[in-house]
Parts: sequence; structure tokens; C-alpha cells
Amino acid sequence: MPILNSVYRHREAGHVLTELVAYRAAGGFAAIEQSIGEMEPDDLLYVFHRSGLRGRGGAGFPMGRKASFLPKDAKLAKYVVCNADESEPGTFKDREIIEMNPFQLIEGMVLAGYAIGADRGYIYIRGEYEHQARVLDAALIAAREAGFLGDNILRSDFSYDITLYRGAGAYICGEETGLLESLEGKRGQPRLKPPFPAVAGLYSSPTLINNVETLSALPPIVTQGADWYAALGPEKSPGTKIFSVSGHVQRPGNYEVVLGETTLRELIYEHAGGLREGHQVKAVWVGGSSVPVLGAMHLDTPLDYESLNAAGTFLGSGGCIVMDDSGCIVRATLRLASFYRHESCGKCTPCREGTNWMERILQRMVDGEGRMEDLELLESLFGRISGKVLCALADGAVAPVASAIKMFREDFVAAVTDGGTPRPAPMSVVEVR
Repeated sequence: MPILNSVYRHREAGHVLTELVAYRAAGGFAAIEQSIGEMEPDDLLYVFHRSGLRGRGGAGFPMGRKASFLPKDAKLAKYVVCNADESEPGTFKDREIIEMNPFQLIEGMVLAGYAIGADRGYIYIRGEYEHQARVLDAALIAAREAGFLGDNILRSDFSYDITLYRGAGAYICGEETGLLESLEGKRGQPRLKPPFPAVAGLYSSPTLINNVETLSALPPIVTQGADWYAALGPEKSPGTKIFSVSGHVQRPGNYEVVLGETTLRELIYEHAGGLREGHQVKAVWVGGSSVPVLGAMHLDTPLDYESLNAAGTFLGSGGCIVMDDSGCIVRATLRLASFYRHESCGKCTPCREGTNWMERILQRMVDGEGRMEDLELLESLFGRISGKVLCALADGAVAPVASAIKMFREDFVAAVTDGGTPRPAPMSVVEVR
């Protein structure tokens, strides 16, 4: 496993890879030594493309193809931007990569910068990640002093440095154009596309944007070879993926698996320790809170992009939230709707107003004031919100609500006919991984 397994192995031995000497001892920065001055940038870009690596931030777009969209003859500067604004509920993998293995992210950003001809990279980190920002700051200083950042890296003609920028806690800044607006010192709101960031991104210059997990996968791809990575998992979903498992499981945590070789059932019961005795799976949001929910009948679905799409959901960010039969799907759906209402930037009317109405309707169901026509009212709202806005926040707000009503309609009907929903009992203490 290229990213987290080595981290856990070193952690179990009593140390982590936050020190440069430990990262070097584990083979760190070998990819830079193999690439800079030894390979042409286009050849390195082709390695990324041939590996089949898809973006691990949620959209799943091939990383190499995305990087190839940047114009080669651009007169403006080019930039690499790392999206570390990990704000998707249920997702905490990037946090642990940064905290436990910051140099691998730095190395991946240097490789991406060399491949596209950039001389500057930015890490946009979530404002709440104060400790992780300090870890990154220290790692950047150490990498700079060791000659892996700055002028003439490894005595080559390639110069590249990275700036760490802390966000202010807005979920919308996880959307790539909202992130760019914030990075430029403006209000974090999405831009109209096209033009896309590859053509006009940061400071209207060609920009490659990827998240922490994607960029951290580049060093092992270079050292082990693109064919090695492409051979892991299915042809269309190669490589490994880190799933952040939380909710009603005994061992919540991050688990890295080969895509397509692990089912949802194995992730929950073998890796995350299963559920409490006497309970069964009721609902699972596999890819974070913004994807359609799955039920117990989907437990044998392989964890890869195509299989999850066929099951009616998305792999997304890999934030796997598990709810057992003690939970209330109506209350859980309300909680997600409240989050997206709160985090809507307000720029687009369908999102600003629609998320508010979804929350209000679900709230009155939970409070015992719901009406049967509320279900039809909610369903009529979905088509007026999805696809009518500048970014994917509105779609992410609608997906968990629409899918929950479709899959667990009887629970919503019961909330109306029974005069509300009881508050579930809290879960007992679970093992901390």
C-alpha cells in the first residue's frame, strides 16, 4: 500500500514519518532523485497518465489527463495547488496523511510541479487543522534545508517552492474554484466555468489542483512504476483508496485497500471491527455525506468507482459513515441537510433557498409536525436545485436526502404518522485506533 500502510508500520515501531531522517530511511525523496534531471517533464507526466490514478478528492477524474490539460506554451506562470481543505463530513484521511507523513505530500507536489513546469505550489489547508498546519510548516522548512525545495533542486535547473495557506473554515472552499478565490484573498465562492483552472486558475494562470491523497500517491507511482500501480485493482479503477470509516463501528479509522478487491462488508466487518453485538447495518454513506445512501442489501458491493456507481452511489472522498439499526434515518438526513444549508455560500438562489426549505421540512417531520404531502414537496424541490447552480454543493445536499426518501420511505412516512421520531440512544464506547 503506497500511502498509509507505511505510516502505520512506522507508528507501531514507535515513531512516525514527520522527521526527515525517518522519511529518508523509509525511501522518501527517491522519486524526486529518479525524476528531476533524470527524466523529461513530459515523460514524468506520461507516468502519471499511464498509472491510471484518479483524483481521490471526490470527482475521480484521471490525474494525468487533468495535468495534461495545462497548456505547454503558456506565457503565464503555472501553479500546483493542493486542496487540503478537508471539510466533507465523515472524511479525515488527508488529516492523517499530513499529520503522519507530510513529506510524501511535499514530494508529490514537487513531482507534479516538475511534470507541468511550475515553479510554485500552494497547500490550502483547512483552518481547523492547526496542528497539521504546524506539522506541514516544520516539514516544509526541513525539505527546504535539505535541498528538496527551493532554487536548483538537487543541483538541477528546476526551482520550486511551496507556500502553506490556511483557510478560514468554509466548506465551499473545498470546491476548487471557491478555493482559488479564497487563495487570492477574495470571498470564497465558486466561479463560472469555463474557463477551467487548467487554463485560468490561480491568478488567471494555468493551475493543477489535486487533493492530499492524490498528490501523496505520486512518489510510490514513480519509484514502483506506473505499471505496478495500474495493476492494482480494476482497469478503470486502479490503485488503492483510503476509506475513513466512522459511525456505528467498533474500530473507526482510516483503512487503505486495493480498489475492487474489498467489499463494503469487508471494510465494515473485517477492517473496522463490525458493529455492536445484536445490531445490523441499516444505512451507509460510502463516499462522504454528499453521496446517495446505501442499505444493507449493498454490503457485498466491491469498493471501486464503477461498482459503486452501479449500486446507485459514488466512491466520492471515501468518508464511509455507518449507521446501524439503532439509528434514525430521518434524523440523520436532517442533520446532513442542516449542514449543507449552513455551508451554502448563498451565491446561487436555488441552493441558498432550496437547502433552507429542505431543512425546514425535515425538521418539522422530526418535531412531529410533518404532513404526508411534505414528501412530495421535498421531491419537487430536488429538481429545482440539482444542476441549477455553479458548483456541486447543491447536488451534494440533495443526494443524501433524495436517496434516503427513496430507500427508506417507510421511515419518513412513520415520522409523519407517529408524530415525530425518538432520539436514538448514544453508542457505547468503541475502540480508539
